[in-house]
Amino acid sequence: MRLLKKYGLTWLVSLLLTTLTCGVVMEVLPTTVVERIDHFLYDLRMRAQPTEHDPRIVIVDIDEKSLDQIGRWPWSRNVVADLTSSLADHYKAKSIGFDIIFAEPDTSSGFETLRKLSQHELKDTPGLDQRLRQLRNELDYDGRLAAAIKDKPVVMGFLFSNEPRSVSKGVLPPPAFSEDELEGRRLDTLNWTSYTANLARLQSAASSGGFFNPVLDQDGVVRSVPLLAKIDGNYYESLAIATTRAALGANTVRPVFLQADAMMSEEALRQYGAIASLAMDGPLETIDIPVERRLTTLVRYGSKGGVEDSHFTYLSAVDIIKRRLPLSALEGKIVLVGTTVPGLYDLRATPVSPNYPGVEIHANVIASILDANFLHRPDFSVGYDLLQVILVGLLLGICLPLLGPLVGMGLSFGTAVIIVVLNFVLYSYGNLVLPMASALLLVAVLFVSNLGWSYLFEVRSRRAMVGLFGEYVAPELVAEMAANPKAYSMEGESRDLTVLFSDVRGFTTISESLQPNELREYINDYLTAMSEDIRNNRGTLDKYIGDAVMAFWGAPVFLPDHASLAVATALKMQESVIELNQRFAKRKWPALHIGIGINTGLMRVGDMGSKVRRAYTVMGDAVNLGSRLEAITKVYGVGVIVGVQTREAAPEYAYRELDRVRVKGKNEPVPIFEPMGLFKELNHVARARIEKWHDALAAIRAMRWDDAEQKLQALQADKPHGLYTLYLQRIQHYRDNAPPADWDGVTTFDTK
Repeated sequence: MRLLKKYGLTWLVSLLLTTLTCGVVMEVLPTTVVERIDHFLYDLRMRAQPTEHDPRIVIVDIDEKSLDQIGRWPWSRNVVADLTSSLADHYKAKSIGFDIIFAEPDTSSGFETLRKLSQHELKDTPGLDQRLRQLRNELDYDGRLAAAIKDKPVVMGFLFSNEPRSVSKGVLPPPAFSEDELEGRRLDTLNWTSYTANLARLQSAASSGGFFNPVLDQDGVVRSVPLLAKIDGNYYESLAIATTRAALGANTVRPVFLQADAMMSEEALRQYGAIASLAMDGPLETIDIPVERRLTTLVRYGSKGGVEDSHFTYLSAVDIIKRRLPLSALEGKIVLVGTTVPGLYDLRATPVSPNYPGVEIHANVIASILDANFLHRPDFSVGYDLLQVILVGLLLGICLPLLGPLVGMGLSFGTAVIIVVLNFVLYSYGNLVLPMASALLLVAVLFVSNLGWSYLFEVRSRRAMVGLFGEYVAPELVAEMAANPKAYSMEGESRDLTVLFSDVRGFTTISESLQPNELREYINDYLTAMSEDIRNNRGTLDKYIGDAVMAFWGAPVFLPDHASLAVATALKMQESVIELNQRFAKRKWPALHIGIGINTGLMRVGDMGSKVRRAYTVMGDAVNLGSRLEAITKVYGVGVIVGVQTREAAPEYAYRELDRVRVKGKNEPVPIFEPMGLFKELNHVARARIEKWHDALAAIRAMRWDDAEQKLQALQADKPHGLYTLYLQRIQHYRDNAPPADWDGVTTFDTK
């Protein structure tokens, strides 16, 4: 119950943050921030994944070298025909996929121009028609390309579009299957309205065709590609699927649906369209290709891409056309024909590079199909994300408020590391792409919110500390306490402390000689100076009692040298009185004299008082003795008197023992002392004077009156003092009234 009262609000905030994060995971609270962070983390994982060179796939690059030697793009179809013939007939490529569209007829040979001239301006030219018939096949570049493609494992690429008012061009290849073949099932796939495809004679000559549309995420990066797409009720293959199928001799690609079970009926599956994978039926085996939403697959990028950094082999198209390469460079390889020239606009932004050749994206997909090695977002990814968010919320939400900042930071960092490491392990060894942005964000938010709450709580505690102790304690002590407010409280406790009482001598006479406004200034100046001396020596100012001041050392902040600080303060207060009197004299105010009593011992300290008024103060016998010592300073004519425990606790000062006294309220006699200053600062004269005094005091206690009187008179002649006068009077009294034989030399005070 106590923990609930203390941390209940913090736990409630953590629960709220965890609930909001769960809402984001379940897409009840839509946000793009989490998706962007997950994309960023996905890209980091992709870049960190090492890959080896893949010799099975070759990219024939229409590069700068090829353009320099053959001419600018687009090339005449006869050049493309030569390229195709070299790949298929000479180098025996396993399959050839064109990441290029041949949508317009090639008229670069000039045959159509000659044909029209032969029908009009040159129709009477002898032998022209016959010659044109002879040249027809040679100058029909589209026909030459169709002939080069025919009966070869060549896949023509085409492009879908959803642009408004776009017009379809060219001819599509036969579809993989139609909507009617699904028996009422529906597929969640990309739908298109138009296309740009190849000439009919080229497409009909090719073994198949495939589209090469990528899927752009919101940040414009290609992380996945569709494997099938729909237009006019028919489903078509991607270039990667069609090229792989041509290489493997597979006849079809078909959807594989989930089977009905106790959890979902056949009719529900039919409406839901729950597809498990795509199946590529080959002559030897069936390859299952897992799919994401909308029949896409995540691309496993193996390198930064391009000629220099790819894990695929890049060959210049001109070297293929001129057959400069050995047969082993292409024999039995899957070939993709594309371009890396920036001006031909086939560069894409990907997780591994902002300028990645589009043709190499298809190569990566083909490699995944051949290896049956696909990155996959499992169906349980949302549940996994929800579970880790709940666990993070429970762990950090409960523990962080109970821990200090450093331990809390370590727990938060360790939790984040576990999330990241587990995610990378599942990615690297299980090919599972699982979200972690939500959990990491929750870790950060919970840590920051708890840190902020702790800071606000600490600020509030510090303000409370200042409010509680600021009136009593020196500012630097308040700052020290505020740095660790939990270590301090106003609850009562017993400690060894040192207390100081100060009082003005003859204050009644002073008050009668001053006007009210002058008295106010007088007492304010006095109390200000005394308070500053106390606080400057780390003392706790307890209270003002009229013209009296009470202070103590050692609480609330523990001070091992509390007795020394109190003695130093008392001596400084006497010096301040001298300075005040110099100022008072200029205003013709009466001189100020104070007496100070100091005592050290066990005291009860804490917040004490009544329901009406309370104060942080000290109580106990040691406190009462300090007050009595202040009262008798005027008896001995000294400014400061300390008890024996203070003297023992502050041995660096030189003391003059004044007497052994029995104050009112105590039966046990106590020695009392006057601090004379730091021992190391006293000269030999002062030290000698103290020794002579102690000799005189010893003679008095031994009742050697004549010897004591002689010593006191010598001291009085050297430096007069009221203390010597007091003891000379006592000697005279003892001569007239001899003390008993067992006299202990103690002076008893019956009044306060």
